[in-house]
Amino acid sequence: MGRHKAIVLAIIMLAGGILNARQADAQTFRTYRCADGTQFIVGFYDGDKRAFLQIDGEPVTLAKRLVVSGTRYSGAGITLTVGRARATTVKHLKRPVTACAVI
Repeated sequence: MGRHKAIVLAIIMLAGGILNARQADAQTFRTYRCADGTQFIVGFYDGDKRAFLQIDGEPVTLAKRLVVSGTRYSGAGITLTVGRARATTVKHLKRPVTACAVI
């Protein structure tokens, strides 16, 4: 194969790779304020079953747990529960469970 053909082939392969490149995973971020004054940000990424929190100035990764209704995430002494009707609660720092709402 001549040099010119090799260059053209490389450009076509590169262009095909760029066109077929996977789009970055979708992400969702929500900010919550709770009845006890707690405020936190939670992030969710498509394809990842964890929840990523920023609470009390610290980043925390919570694993998804099996529950009968809604979704629950926990780790590092923090439990985040999102009910089917979007009712959200958080428990952390040995405080009682508190209701939270998106702000």
